[in-house]
Amino acid sequence: MFWKTYKYTGIVVGLLLGIHTAKAQTDSLFLSVDQLFERGVQHSLLLQADALKEQSTHQQTLTARSAQLPDLQVGLKGGFIGQPVVFRQGLSQPVYPDMPDWSQNYAIDFTQPLYQGGKIRYNIRKAGLEQALAELQTQTDRGKVKLNLLEQYLGLFSLYRQYEVLTRNIEESERRLSDIRQMKQEGLITNNDVLRSEMQLTNDRLSLQEAENSIILVSQQLNILLNQEENLLLIPDTTLLYQAVALESYDDYVTEAFTNEPEMKQHRKQTELAQNNVRLIKSASLPAISLYASNTLARPISRTMEDMYNNNWNIGLSVSYPLSSIYKNNHKIKESKLAVDLSRNEEEQKMQTIRINVRTAYIRHQEALQRVEALKLSVRQAQENYRIMQNRYLNQLAILTDLLDANSVRLNVELQLTTARTRVIYTYYQLQKACGRL
Repeated sequence: MFWKTYKYTGIVVGLLLGIHTAKAQTDSLFLSVDQLFERGVQHSLLLQADALKEQSTHQQTLTARSAQLPDLQVGLKGGFIGQPVVFRQGLSQPVYPDMPDWSQNYAIDFTQPLYQGGKIRYNIRKAGLEQALAELQTQTDRGKVKLNLLEQYLGLFSLYRQYEVLTRNIEESERRLSDIRQMKQEGLITNNDVLRSEMQLTNDRLSLQEAENSIILVSQQLNILLNQEENLLLIPDTTLLYQAVALESYDDYVTEAFTNEPEMKQHRKQTELAQNNVRLIKSASLPAISLYASNTLARPISRTMEDMYNNNWNIGLSVSYPLSSIYKNNHKIKESKLAVDLSRNEEEQKMQTIRINVRTAYIRHQEALQRVEALKLSVRQAQENYRIMQNRYLNQLAILTDLLDANSVRLNVELQLTTARTRVIYTYYQLQKACGRL
């Protein structure tokens, strides 16, 4: 494993020296999966939006709790009193009594809700459930962000491996072309073999250039998502491809998914929220009781209009009952109960989806592991086949087409093996996400 990492690092250094030499020097950055997830989560705009939604729902919870606090109002009135007119007989014999010119009124009103039919309590619970839903949405999006980052990260494995294979293939093609030219000079083969070898070498060099450009582009895409310098050339952790991962039983994965999968938790919270809405709507049909108190200081005295201050206070209970809710809320209550049934149905649908997703990820991961083992054998066979065809060609026992075909098969199988190894890692993390671990 260490030899492979050392060899891989050497290829990256060669890539750094070879890519865009006309531009400024390109820096590289080794990036492990843990670092990828940490930086990706930290700088994800989607998760930042989720964090803002969490803060918003937290403020909604505080707002709902504030309904338990008393209402306190302070009032001040002051104004000019117009000249009153008193008619002693019908609308005749008007009299203009003496009156003060200014009026003042100072009031303090206090109201404390004692019972609202549970409306305040259920509003607080509703806000709390919405806050929990926002937090669960963040967990869901976090798993999606990690999986998307991993997909691009694993793409770098394949691209670097492609670069390695093509580089080695070009070196071997150059040596083969030199041997073919020597054989042409000796009259053993025709110029057609030289031309075909040169064409193959040109195609390999173009493929190498495409691999280099793809590495730069994928690195830039990841750098943007991780809020890093765009020109950094990312180096993935190759040891990840060779780490053995033990599989648990399918039933264990399903059980854990039912318990921990964020979307499953969201559906449960949605059901709780629907049940809470039923209680909230029913609370509108219950009486409301409040404690009130007030104190008022005013001048002039309103009855005698004497220019003197008058102070009075009162305290008591206020009880109200919305009779109209008896015939207005029935349909709302039925509607809210149907919403509960719908939410439970969606919860059951999600449980079915979880079983499908876990089973799919489980089978695909096993399939990927089996494919790696099969391709290991295919690589050894393809290498041996190429060695045989090369010896046969040099001994004039095979044509160049057979040799190029054997080389193409070897190249494709080696790339397929790397793709299969990355597929193992990706399907493993898919399984982790399906269980709510990612």
